[in-house]
Amino acid sequence: MNIKQDGIAPNSARLLWAGFMAILAAGVGFGIRGGILANWGAEFGFNASQLGAINGAGFTGFCFGIIIGGVIVDKIGYGKLVFAAFAFHVLSAVVTFAASSPESAYNYLYWGTFIFAIANGTLEAVANPLVATVFPKNRTHYLNILHASWPAGLVIGGLIGWTMGESFHWKVQLALFLVPTAVYGLMFLGQHMPKSEASQKGLSFGEMYKDVGILGSLVVCFVLYLFFSGALELSTSVSVVLAVVLLAASGYLTKFSIGAWLIFVLFLTHALVGAVELGTDGWIQNITGNILTPAQGKILFVFTSIVMFSLRFCADFIEKKLKLSPIGILLACSVLAVVGLNLVSGITTFVGAILALTVYAVGKTFFWPTMLAVVGDRFPRTGAVAMSIMGGIGMMSAGLIGSPGLGYAKDRFAGEALQTSNAAAFAEYKSATPSKFLFFDEVNGLDGAKLGGVQTKLADARTELSGAGNTDPQAAIGELSETERQVHQASITGDRKTLVADAAIPATMAVIYLLLLAYFKTIGGYKPVHIEGKGNEAKEGA
Repeated sequence: MNIKQDGIAPNSARLLWAGFMAILAAGVGFGIRGGILANWGAEFGFNASQLGAINGAGFTGFCFGIIIGGVIVDKIGYGKLVFAAFAFHVLSAVVTFAASSPESAYNYLYWGTFIFAIANGTLEAVANPLVATVFPKNRTHYLNILHASWPAGLVIGGLIGWTMGESFHWKVQLALFLVPTAVYGLMFLGQHMPKSEASQKGLSFGEMYKDVGILGSLVVCFVLYLFFSGALELSTSVSVVLAVVLLAASGYLTKFSIGAWLIFVLFLTHALVGAVELGTDGWIQNITGNILTPAQGKILFVFTSIVMFSLRFCADFIEKKLKLSPIGILLACSVLAVVGLNLVSGITTFVGAILALTVYAVGKTFFWPTMLAVVGDRFPRTGAVAMSIMGGIGMMSAGLIGSPGLGYAKDRFAGEALQTSNAAAFAEYKSATPSKFLFFDEVNGLDGAKLGGVQTKLADARTELSGAGNTDPQAAIGELSETERQVHQASITGDRKTLVADAAIPATMAVIYLLLLAYFKTIGGYKPVHIEGKGNEAKEGA
């Protein structure tokens, strides 16, 4: 890898690593938040669906940041967007730290997380098109390097939770994400940043948006409808009207261009990517920590993030040496993700969890950056727009479908398991707040505070037994009452069934990638496209 030789700008390396640090800051904050979900549940009495909704705000806000940023980035410049992201990161910390009482904590945590996500989205509106622009001949490789910062941030965030979780309040842990925030601000300071290929050719926003068109806008407007009706709690009719108005506006901008069918498919598929990758990331250490022990869950989260970080530097080798196209890489990853999630659902030991999570980590490694590379390769006329919109769709899906959907599944399966084993215990431990998700029936999961009490008792028993020389984590379960054991087991059953249900998402993705692979084979194989000629037509490269 020769960054100076591959990049087309004299400061290509500085821009790449500044973007790397920006996304790393987002990953650190995300990793810490994933580790303190249980703290929020125990301190404020939230159920899994409420925690999933708060966690989901860490994705939905991203959508607005990246889409708005992607639309205006070539007009106002990258530097101003970086400054805005820095301000949003600081504001998010102030709002989140205001959470202090059960009555008001939900709103503070939700909107603090939402603002944090706006900052993250704004940064990706800068970093993704910037790296795609300065490394036009090897986008898959350098976008994977850029996004290696995400798992690197997760590692750091996980280590913070692992080493500080028992000794420091969650506010102290979360404040540490401000350190890389300050670093990326300094790295971007004073840097010249080139415009995208489409912007250099003088294309208007309407021309850039033509390939997205009505088809791509349908996907955008659907996830916005979910946001209006879900997060903002607007009525169905108002949400539909807003979505239709936005769809009509996008049609007007492009003179009602239908758009490229491939972008429509990629947008839909990236919604699935966001749900399975980021939605699962937000829950995985909570789930594995519940099945095994909280400490082991944090270690496993760090381990899988290290695997992802390492592999994202290998995209160039996989693509060129193994002769896999980006679509081939995505297909292989989907299959591994299906296998990995099913293996994780059955873990009983730490070693078994390591093996299962390795398969899952390899599977999810290349999804996000490779999807961005495909859009950059095949639709250069869209400039930063389509790339930013697709990132926004993935994050919005993670926030509105992935994270709350997994929270709902945990509530549903755990509640059903306890009701089956002990109806009286279910009546005692069920959450007073019903769990809802899309069109599925309302269910009652387990009360976060009451479940937290059982888990605290279990943790105390493990500590006491460990001090006496008994390091078997399962031995502490014998210290619980029969009812408490049934509650604990129901929670684990809910986690296992949730992962099995989650595996259906990459299975669907595998079918889509297989069909795309067949399509590209019929047209002579996958090749990047470049803008050529006065008419700004797109032509395939060699």
